[in-house]
Amino acid sequence: MGYDIERFVGYVNEGLLCSICRDVLEDPLQAPCEHAFCTACIHGWLVHHSNCPEDRQMIDVSLLRPLYRYMKNDLNRLQLHCKNREYGCEMVCSLESIDRHERECEYSQIPCSNAGCTVQIERCNLDGHLAVCEYRSRECPSGCGYIILSAEDMQHNCVAELRTELELLRSEMICRVEEAKHEMESRLDSQRRHMVQKESILQNEIEELKSQMSRMMSDVRSLMAAERQHRQELEQAELEKREL
Repeated sequence: MGYDIERFVGYVNEGLLCSICRDVLEDPLQAPCEHAFCTACIHGWLVHHSNCPEDRQMIDVSLLRPLYRYMKNDLNRLQLHCKNREYGCEMVCSLESIDRHERECEYSQIPCSNAGCTVQIERCNLDGHLAVCEYRSRECPSGCGYIILSAEDMQHNCVAELRTELELLRSEMICRVEEAKHEMESRLDSQRRHMVQKESILQNEIEELKSQMSRMMSDVRSLMAAERQHRQELEQAELEKREL
């Protein structure tokens, strides 16, 4: 849909009106037959039709093009009232800058930022409303530290709130202790497995050393026996030598 023609100051050229909604063009597109439309209007039209609503010539979405530059310039220069005129805004500005103004307009209706509040209020009056809004957040006047978020919370019980908070803290502490306990048990199990594995490796090494020592003792005994045999042979040879 286009801009309501009643918002504009002075005469608006017929060529700047949408051929479908008959309001001033908004985000315009132009067909090959040079008829212009609001983007939303022509897209909606072509869902059910395949021709121009003015002269019935065949058109397709792919044939639509931006408005001629001179027409776009004429459109942007049009002067119109802010949409918040009924709320007190007296601003008149060009179509080219109207969106920027209305985004920042002090008379724009905006929702209250407090959860639960359904009030729509002018931007310029928002601060005043927030100061008295029954849904505004504030600290409990009894001193328990509870943040009151709505009018219903005014009836809250400080003792009950503190008890609830204490229970939450206790539950959180128990959870943390359990988590620390599980973590410590996991670490101990890991260290225990590591120690068992290390012990097994050391036991195997000891057994290997024992086996090596046994072989060495056997070799030493063999060498000593060979040495005795050799000594006896030398003594026998010495005796034979003397006899000779």
